Formats: sequence, C-alpha cells, structure tokens
Amino acid sequence: MSVSTQHAPEAVAVRRTRTGLSPAQFRAALPGAVRKLDPRQQWRNPVMFVVWLGAALTTVLAIAEPFLGGPAASGGSAVPAPFTWAIAIWLWLTVLFANLAESIAEGRGKAQAETLRRTRTSTVAHRVESYDADADPGAERAATAEVPSSELRLGDAVIVTAGELIPGDGDVIHGIASVDESAITGESAPVIRESGGDRSAVTGGTRVLSDRVVVRVTSKPGETFVDRMIALVEGAARQRTPNEIALSILLAALSIIFVVVVLTLNPIASYAASPVSLTVLVALLVCLIPTTIGALLSAIGIAGMDRLVQRNVLAMSGRAVEAAGDVTTLLLDKTGTITYGNRRASAFVPLSGVDERELVRAAALSSLADPTPEGQSIVELAERSGERPDAAGVGEVVPFTAQTRMSGLDLPDGGMIRKGAGSAVAAWLEAEGSPAAGNLRAELDGIVEGISRSGGTPLVVAVRDAGGASRLLGVIHLKDVVKEGLTERFGELRAMGIRTVMVTGDNPLTAAAIAREAGVDDFIAEATPEDKLAYIRKEQAGGRMVAMTGDGTNDAPALAQADVGVAMNSGTSAAKEAGNMVDLDSDPTKLIDIVRIGKQLLITRGALTTFSIANDVAKYFAIVPAMFMGVFPGLSALNIMGLHSPASAVLSAIVFNAIVIVLLVPLALRGVRYRPLSASQTLGRNLLIYGLGGVVAPFIGIWLIDLVVRLIPGF
Repeated sequence: MSVSTQHAPEAVAVRRTRTGLSPAQFRAALPGAVRKLDPRQQWRNPVMFVVWLGAALTTVLAIAEPFLGGPAASGGSAVPAPFTWAIAIWLWLTVLFANLAESIAEGRGKAQAETLRRTRTSTVAHRVESYDADADPGAERAATAEVPSSELRLGDAVIVTAGELIPGDGDVIHGIASVDESAITGESAPVIRESGGDRSAVTGGTRVLSDRVVVRVTSKPGETFVDRMIALVEGAARQRTPNEIALSILLAALSIIFVVVVLTLNPIASYAASPVSLTVLVALLVCLIPTTIGALLSAIGIAGMDRLVQRNVLAMSGRAVEAAGDVTTLLLDKTGTITYGNRRASAFVPLSGVDERELVRAAALSSLADPTPEGQSIVELAERSGERPDAAGVGEVVPFTAQTRMSGLDLPDGGMIRKGAGSAVAAWLEAEGSPAAGNLRAELDGIVEGISRSGGTPLVVAVRDAGGASRLLGVIHLKDVVKEGLTERFGELRAMGIRTVMVTGDNPLTAAAIAREAGVDDFIAEATPEDKLAYIRKEQAGGRMVAMTGDGTNDAPALAQADVGVAMNSGTSAAKEAGNMVDLDSDPTKLIDIVRIGKQLLITRGALTTFSIANDVAKYFAIVPAMFMGVFPGLSALNIMGLHSPASAVLSAIVFNAIVIVLLVPLALRGVRYRPLSASQTLGRNLLIYGLGGVVAPFIGIWLIDLVVRLIPGF
C-alpha cells in the first residue's frame, strides 16, 4: 500500500465561490494591495501609474507647502490649509483601491491553489524494473522496487493496485481500474481508466479503487498536472491578452488627451489673473482620465479565468478565455458530447407472425450476461416492457467477434439465441439449415433500412429451438440518444451568432439523422484527424474564430490548431498538452459554458469601459463650473449641483473617484450578466445602463460628498 507523508487527498476541487465580497476577503487582500504600490509594478498600468505619480507629487507639495507660504489659490478662491494633504491621501487611496481590486481577484485564485496543494502527497511507488509490456503485459512477474514518488522519472512504469494512490501523472499502459478523482475534480463518482483508448490518462494523487493497472509516468517531478493547475489558478502564467493591451493603449491615449486639456486650463486661468494650483491640476487630471476602468481592467481579466476555474475548467492563458468570447464556429464530437457515450435500445420491432413478448424475452436473455452498455440498455428496455427473465442458469455467453458480427447465448436445453448485423444473422440461419423465407427477408430488409436511415443501429434477433428449427424474430433498434436540453442550447448559440458543427466518424446517413435531431447547423461525417484540421484551417482562413473539444490523441492536431481547444482531463496526455484549456470534469458540453464566460468577460470589460468614460465626462461638467465660477461668474449657472466651493468640488470629485472603484469591484469579479443579443443591441444596452449610469452617478455622488465636505472648517 502507498504510504502518504501528508494527509490523504480530500475532495478539495475548486468550488463555485460566492460572488459577494466579505470583509475577510478585503483584509486578506490588503497586504498584497500595499505591496503593489511599488512603482515597478504600477508602471505596467499606464492610467494608474499617472495617478501614482500624481499622488507622489501632491505628497511632496503637501510636505513643502509650510516652507513655501501655504497652498496656492485655485480658480479665484483660496484653498484651505489641509486641502493638499486631503488630495494626496485620497489619491493614494485611489491607487490602493485599484490594487485592492486586482489583489482580491488574485487572492481568490491563491485560495483555490492552496486547496490544490493539499492534494499533493509523497507516496511510495512500486516501480517496475526493466518493464517489457510485450514480454510481460501484466507485469505480474516483473521485479519491482519501492521508491518515493519524488524519485520517479519520465517514462518509468509503476504498478498501482486497489486502495493505492497513483504516484504521478501518467497513462495506463495495461489493465483497467476504477479511479477516485475527487481530489482533483470534486466529483464523488469514480471513473474508469483503461489502457489502449482515449481514457488512459491518470493524475497523480488520485486513488485506484479496484483492480490493478500499470502506469507509464509522463511528467517530471514538479511538472505534474497539479503543479500546472496551481500555477494557473494563482495567475502566475497569466499574460495580458491582445484585447486588454489594445484597451490599455486606448486608455493611455485618453490620459494623454486629458493631460493636454488640463494643461490648457492654467494659462486660461492665469490670463484671468487667477492661476490654478498644481495640486488642483493634478486632482482634476486624475478625475478626468479613465481611472475606473484602468483600476478594474486587470481584475476583470483575472476574474474571467477565475469563473472558469469555478466550473472546473483550467485556461492556460487569459488569451484563451478572451478568444472564447469571439468564437463564431464551434466543433463538437458526436459521441459523448451531443449524444450519450453509448447507443441505447429504444424499441423492439417484431416480424410478421412473431409475438412481441417472444422477441423481447429472447433479446433480454441474450443480453443478461452482456456487460456492454448496449446490452444493459436492452435488458432495461425489456424490463420496462414487462419482461423480467431469470438470470439464473441463462446458459453460455457467445461473445461478439469481428468475424461473426454476432453475439448471443447458448441455452442449457440446447437452444440458441443470436443477435447482430442482419446479414450475419441471415448467414447463420442458412448455416443452420433454416434460411429466412423471401417475404420475411424482404420485411426484415425494410425494417433494417428504415432504422439505418433514421441514424440508428439495427440488431437482428434469431433463435434456434432445442429441436433444431431456426427462425427470425425481429429487430432491436439501437440509437444514439441526444442529450436532453442540447437542442435549446444550440438555439441559444445560434442567437449568439455561433455556428455549430458536429464531427463524427459515422456514415453520412447516420450523421445527418443525428445532426437533424440535435439541431446543429452542419456536420462532418466519416471524419479523420486530417479532416478536422483542414476544416478548422478553412474556417480560420475566412476570419472566423474556432473552438473545439476533444479527448483523444487523434484530436491533438485539431485542438492545437483551434483558437479555443478544450481537452478532457480523462483524455490522453497528448490531447491535454495540445489544448489551451482542460476540463477537469471531462464534460464536452461545457464548451458552451466556456463560450458564455468568454463573452461575459468581453461584455463586462465593455460595460465598465462605457461607465468609466461616461463617468469622466460627467465629472468634467460637474466640477469645472464650480472651480471657475469665481473667475467667470457666468459659469455659476452651470453649477447645477450647487457645490459649495472650488476646493470642496475638487475634493468631493477625488473622493468619489476613489470610492466608485471599490463599489464596482464586485461587478468586475462577478461579471455583467450575458444575454444573447446582437452587437448593436449590446451596445444600446450598455449605453442605456452603464453609459447613462456613468453620467448620473457622479452628479449624485459628488453632490452627496460635497454636503459632507462643506461641514469641514475651511472648505
């Protein structure tokens, strides 16, 4: 048994967190926000770096004022002695609040990373010396050595039995086992991992519940999947996206424009023999540049990745999240994504002259010992039809083979039941000396063709009694069952302007039937890895953004080519390395949620940008009249809020400018609710809600703060 040097892994997967912010979260984020006051970090955000410079400059002025004869005049009015200190303090608070927004977003990721760290354990691994899969597939006789998991190297083979922890990331190269992955995914239901397929990947720290497997290690110490998860959720690997960089450039350009605007005010005021103090100019500049979105921009990006993590999806970069918001073509694998992983029995179709109960009973008996999902679905359908055959002494199972294309049961009394492809069952009947009559064969062919045209799989059932007489009974209709609610979800995607394409290896007839039932826009039948790759490149050449999900090695090229490639955690290492997202729940339909989150990120950024710009314009018209009405009395008519004095107007605006950042932090982290609207509708909604709100909020907020400021002596 493995021996852990730490506590055994718990179900510590990333959980959906509350969108509200508690005082504890603010307290935990405060030290990080203070550390971010370092100018070496601040310069990466041009807008907030301007505020940082303004705060530093006004602090120097506040210190120097006693030696320079007190504060200067502003807009024709003297300013009170504590004015410069008040401005300096609130400018520092503005920078701190911006840092706090980013620190809170990062702190949520760090808290999630800490829970993931507790899944990492040091275990004893049973490493196979000189493992040879061909010579000894089960490694039953192979010599093993017990070594700490930290000493495992890339390519080592280890044996893991029931109850033991898997010592490192790898692929199952022999055997099949039930694995508890709750330490990583949080899901209590065990999963099956087996060799030779697309569900061979296992993660270090998960526990084998049954059987015995041989695992080939595919990661180096310190480079495991959990290590990468920790780095991702902490944000260490996060880079600014092109959209974010472009927006930063726009905000920097707006800041430069407002610098020019503010610098022109002083010559105008000086011409009127009422120069404006440097402190007031700095305060006015900070109020006018887009500090709100500048402060929240980074937090919005981090929160977008965080929302994915809450849904057990790891994005390798913010670029992938952002790209998801611009996806126009969505490729989905049929099996396991659009349909359930296995075909299910949906109907029993007896031939003329055959009692349906006889067909149901024969089909159920031949499937009692059939371990496949299809076989079990036949038993379940028979039970729903009222037939419950006794499992005791059912006879000898005849397994399916590629040669016979049939399976069945040899009964204890000498009778036989066979089910399989129509041509194979017909050949069996002929071999038994009881070929199907012409009319029955014609009827059978019609049923088989009808089921095939509908996208189903027909299984023909025939029996031979103890006396040696053989005959056809009918057909079992197996079909791919489209998952509930998918048709509606595809409709929502269509409303978003996203085209859905089903990818399948089925023949065109079957693919068309499933595509029609599911409601996808298009399909690719008999698809090869080359076909998928070619289709993605064709779409991208037309300027479209493509998303795809996959779990197999054959999906790796397409996952790497897609703008958003979502690999299943249950899939192969090659698929997970190729994609730029990993779904820990291995639920391919989650791609739809990923697109929603990407769009929500872009909409949130657009909404808060709209609010910020409208906010700045409103502040300009709110405080400039109050500042200069002493010089230009005609401006008093524009002082609609009745601000008390130029000093109180400037200080109130600075206070509002800082407080509004804190008030918008929950919205930045939660995100603006996404609605499937057109671009023009989204713009109109943003202008109505966030544009109008950005205009109204400063007038109300500054007026309320001014009522308090005017109570301070000197203001």
